[in-house]
Amino acid sequence: MADRLAQGRERGFVGRRAEGERFAALLASGAGAVVHVHGPGGIGKSALVHWLAAQGVAAGRTLLRPDAEELARDLADGEFAARLAGARAVLLVLDPADAIVDDPGGLDERLLHLLPADALVLLATRQAPPLAWRTDPAWHGLLHPMALGPLDPADSRELLRRRGVPGPERDRAVRATHGHPLALALAADLWRQTGTGLRRLGDAPSVVEALLEHLLEAVPSALHRAALEASAQVLVTTEPLLAALLEVPDAGDVFDWLQGLSAVHRGTRGLYPHDLVRRALDARLRWRAPERRAALTRRAVAYYQRFFDAGDHARQRTVLTDFAFLHRDSPAVATVLTPVLDSVRDAAPPLLERLTIVPAAPGDLPALRAMTEAHEGRDSAELLAAWDGHPAATTSVVREPGGPPKGFSTVVVLGREPDPTGPTGSASPAAPADPAVEAARGWLLDRDGGDLRAGEHALLVRHWMSREQYQDVSAVQLLITLRLTHGYLTRRPPALTLLPFAEPERWQLSCAYVDFTRAPGADFTVGGHRYGVFAHDWRRTPPLAWLDLLCGRQAGDDPRALPAAPAPPHSGTPDREPFARAEFGHELFGHEPFTHPEFSREEFAAGVRQAVRGLGRADGLHGADLLRARLVTSAPDGRTDATRVLREALLEAAAALEASPLDRRAFRALHHTYLQPAPSQQRAADLLDLPMTTYRRHLAKGLARLTELLWLRETDLRAGRAGRPGG
Repeated sequence: MADRLAQGRERGFVGRRAEGERFAALLASGAGAVVHVHGPGGIGKSALVHWLAAQGVAAGRTLLRPDAEELARDLADGEFAARLAGARAVLLVLDPADAIVDDPGGLDERLLHLLPADALVLLATRQAPPLAWRTDPAWHGLLHPMALGPLDPADSRELLRRRGVPGPERDRAVRATHGHPLALALAADLWRQTGTGLRRLGDAPSVVEALLEHLLEAVPSALHRAALEASAQVLVTTEPLLAALLEVPDAGDVFDWLQGLSAVHRGTRGLYPHDLVRRALDARLRWRAPERRAALTRRAVAYYQRFFDAGDHARQRTVLTDFAFLHRDSPAVATVLTPVLDSVRDAAPPLLERLTIVPAAPGDLPALRAMTEAHEGRDSAELLAAWDGHPAATTSVVREPGGPPKGFSTVVVLGREPDPTGPTGSASPAAPADPAVEAARGWLLDRDGGDLRAGEHALLVRHWMSREQYQDVSAVQLLITLRLTHGYLTRRPPALTLLPFAEPERWQLSCAYVDFTRAPGADFTVGGHRYGVFAHDWRRTPPLAWLDLLCGRQAGDDPRALPAAPAPPHSGTPDREPFARAEFGHELFGHEPFTHPEFSREEFAAGVRQAVRGLGRADGLHGADLLRARLVTSAPDGRTDATRVLREALLEAAAALEASPLDRRAFRALHHTYLQPAPSQQRAADLLDLPMTTYRRHLAKGLARLTELLWLRETDLRAGRAGRPGG
């Protein structure tokens, strides 16, 4: 029976060729070594150790395989030393060896000194070798770590074939498990028992539970389980984010526990759960507690939005990647996020962290022309060169530090005038005769198209590409997209953004998800290549409303079912009045700000929502959009602290609500959410003794009434009438 078991293991073992070659070299050398196989639960450590031990026996090694308790007992009474007497070419296998490796000094002092110089020790643990072994010069040349990861697709399919899974089902199971050996084995078992293949982890709760039982160590409490679930919902877990997700004041102890798990990796920005652990936890939470899963996403969104309120531009750029990860369930977005999702599966920090996007240097133009000619032809490359140096065009380059350009984008600012204007609105040199700009302006000036108004500007992303993948999914493409988005969220956006694609049909779903709609009237042809254009109207859906729209789509059953905000009426209504000064573009595009129109009603409402979120922090109004509103800029002489003026305006409007019997309940919701904020919205609802749905209704009414009072004051100031919030 033991022979049959051994033969079955031999037949079922696949892959691990690199590890096998390293072990064969150690066997051939005849020298002693400590081979430390490590990796998370279910990754195939024991299977590899069995196979390596069989190779050792076949090479003439004497196999010793005590369990941990037996080894401790034999070491204590001297039995182990007696067993070694006269033994040569010993192969000592310790699996599992976690308890033994927990005392690295004891292993050295009590075990290794008993072994012959040519002995091979084969250890298997979940954790990497102890730091003492990796840094002690005594272990140099003796220790040979073998970190195990998932099987590659070919080996994964072979494992399933040997277990009887038919061909059509193998690829589906490989996609669902991403090569994790235990998950593959469970998929094969599911097929044998039910005749049903594994397509998604969420489709097989029994598989998920079996995986988590093997993948995770013991979970001490409900709070620790909640921390695991929370870490599965976000790209990177930091201690402050974990506290926000768990709604606790201090998550230090739980964070320390998380980073000690073998299935959780430590990256440059925080903790990354092993991809299979993440997906299994997510599948279980989706099945058992979908409301709790949705709540974790809402808390993550609220946490990320704080960085936009605080004006921390450097942190905002990394947070955008984290925010985008929350939309991974959408088929429209998951494809675009492939570079991020792949890096998560590899337990590596996102590839985006290795790339930077900076203004193009004078010496970059030849490389960018070559890139453009390779993908779009000579005519397009000539137009790129013609735009070089024009004040309306700005080129940004994606590169790794010190490396050549890996991609780039060129953005052109367009107004109603025939030639693109410079950032200050002054006349610019004649623009190149560019079919893309001619088509874009024609559509922008069409009332049934972009309907660009006097004083407004649009952005045409004239060129954008990766050197290797062109406009296909890549880290370069994603970085360009996120950096443009960062500009929209942190500066006053343009009236419209136009984005061309060489294959627009492929991107219809993804663009619709992020509220970019087809604008066929702006399509153009250059060098025989036709490009389809998508556009977003920031007047209709301003940045914060757009962010709310994406959050709603992320949480909805049908991500595209949530409509965008309605378009504002045509000219002649208050919402179409000229706008006041605002800045946009300096940081993103590297030029001076240009004049922007005054706030529309939708933009003003978004600015109020942004501002009230910052009321609870000392610097929360720094960089707020409403600092440019007339209710701030028209303050009496001597009032130079704009943030103080804005804070007082918000508080005065809130006081007017409190004084009104009809608005008092709405004011109380505002008070406990923004003025004297409770730790969470649930806590605010508890303080008001209201169900969550009623609390949210009162809060929405409070925001609407606060916005109404401030808007009345703003429009009075535009018309030259003085006004107070309650006047």
